[in-house]
Amino acid sequence: MEDTLSGLRSLMATHSPPLDALVVPSEDYHQSEYVSARDKRREFVSGFTGSAGLALVTKNEALLWTDGRYFLQASQELSAQWKLMRIGEDPAVDIWIADNLPKEAFIGVDPWCISIDTAQRWERAFFEKRQKLVQTTKNLIDEVWINRPQAEINAVIVQPLKFAGRSVADKLKDLRKRLLQEQARGIIFTALDEVAWLYNIRGSDVAYCPVVHAFAIMTANSAFIYVDKQKVSVEVQAHLVENEIEIRDYTAVSSDVTLLATDDLDTISTVKRVNGGHQAEENSNNLIWADPGSCCYALYAKLNPDTVLLQQSPLALAKALKNSVELDGLKKAHIRDGAAVVQYLVWLDKKMQDVYGASGYFLEKESAKKEKQLQSLKLTEVTVSDQLESFRASKEYFKGLSFPTISSVGSNAAIIHYSPKAEACAELDPDKIYLFDSGAQYLDGTTDITRTVHFGKPSTHEKACYTAVLKGHIALGNARFPNGTNGHALDILARIPLWKDGLDYRHGTGHGIGSYLNVHEGPHLISFRPQARNVPLQSSMTVTDEPGYYEDGEFGIRLENVLIVKEADTKFNFGDKGYLSFEHITWAPYQTKLIDLKLLSPDEINWVNSYHSTCRDILAPHLDEVENAWLKKATEPIGA
Repeated sequence: MEDTLSGLRSLMATHSPPLDALVVPSEDYHQSEYVSARDKRREFVSGFTGSAGLALVTKNEALLWTDGRYFLQASQELSAQWKLMRIGEDPAVDIWIADNLPKEAFIGVDPWCISIDTAQRWERAFFEKRQKLVQTTKNLIDEVWINRPQAEINAVIVQPLKFAGRSVADKLKDLRKRLLQEQARGIIFTALDEVAWLYNIRGSDVAYCPVVHAFAIMTANSAFIYVDKQKVSVEVQAHLVENEIEIRDYTAVSSDVTLLATDDLDTISTVKRVNGGHQAEENSNNLIWADPGSCCYALYAKLNPDTVLLQQSPLALAKALKNSVELDGLKKAHIRDGAAVVQYLVWLDKKMQDVYGASGYFLEKESAKKEKQLQSLKLTEVTVSDQLESFRASKEYFKGLSFPTISSVGSNAAIIHYSPKAEACAELDPDKIYLFDSGAQYLDGTTDITRTVHFGKPSTHEKACYTAVLKGHIALGNARFPNGTNGHALDILARIPLWKDGLDYRHGTGHGIGSYLNVHEGPHLISFRPQARNVPLQSSMTVTDEPGYYEDGEFGIRLENVLIVKEADTKFNFGDKGYLSFEHITWAPYQTKLIDLKLLSPDEINWVNSYHSTCRDILAPHLDEVENAWLKKATEPIGA
């Protein structure tokens, strides 16, 4: 690590101009949340393995910024050379640079790895002290990363209409209408899930996300995809050509954006157009549309800033509003997934009793501690999560996990985005809480579910905390709200039961979820963060409902279901706005042993009983006799 930092500082010193600091973002050239192994530059330089963060290396300091999900993890993973900066508590990186680096300092960054928004915000912060953001011509981390993983050649696949629900032609037609409305003649897409959704393709270039490393450009008359051609089979080529999409090399996007800027891009297109292509939609506008939050600064720098329309990509919302085929697929995927989760709980319940003498999922007794187990019988956070994956893998359309499983015992459950490592993970403990947050990618939908369980005797405090989290989870899921309401306004509903006891959690409450795409999908979210105000929730969106509570060094609790936003059948319709509500599509029991019934209202008890009854009915056909008997017991009415 020390060698890496000193090597980096040497490169900074010999750079032209010499750099006072180097920013190392987590993101790749597409501003992705999850990146491929060779794009994990921030992880390589800092040793911090979380998915969100930003490193800053100066001549004599190394700092890492991350959010509340990762404070605990980062403090454990960073070496003494690094200082942890807590987002929301410490000054933001641009403010810190402006305050701590000298006047006229040069701050380097790879312009492919930061968005237009971020670059412009930093430039504003640096202006007063005449500090300058320098776009490095090559990535300095890559220069010192000796064993950087090679680029993989993973095949692109077509996402068939029976899962996509809408044709590429239909999507392109809608998009061209939007271009005309916004007086734009072209648009650049850099977000990987947007390119995949628009062209009905999928891939495996990023672990857990079925996306392809690709850019797209669309004009009134042409459509282009920029991808390593080695990944494109004859079938995929036929699919793209049939939809009049020109296939260009991944690296050609740079020169093609220059051509787009001068309105010369259409002249290089070689795709044969049916009936003269789209000439009927004459577009004499001059704006180029780029999403400031996802388009990289390197491409923006090739455009004339006066003719750029900086506005959220029209695909962000279009992709979030699921069509009926996608909604049907998501519901079916969640049923199969729920069955896998129940099979896992049945297996784990039996194992905890057999191996550790635990009282089990249903009974509340101290465990009858068994003799020290043979290494081969031992259950660890990793071995049990592997078993959960194998239950999922047996299901129809399974393609892989949707993120690394958070399988966490006791104090590890307090690490919000904990990711166990085989060589250093905890053994299961019948006397401690066990939290698992997991999901899968199926061809017809993406899943994400969290349950928290105890196989021994939970403390009164643990029960009270679990019940407060459950109350918040129920309150949000049962919300009814007028059209136009955003996730910032709803976030409080999940926190009120916790706030009552002076408790809270440091993460958002809900995110959108893709249709065999990214597990975290915008543009909406339910959160205290200001960006949750940007987009109101709308019918046919998906969103998670996942409040939690974490006691450092002790335990963590989280409950998560995926919801679909739908129109609500309200008695009245004040202001003619129309009202919305949620529909749960995740099916797995809540552990009633962890519920303090005295803290639930009659309505909440009825809700749990009703949910459990539906859960039993929906999952029964997917389970065997033993599993169904277990589920029947797990979903027996409470408070009777």
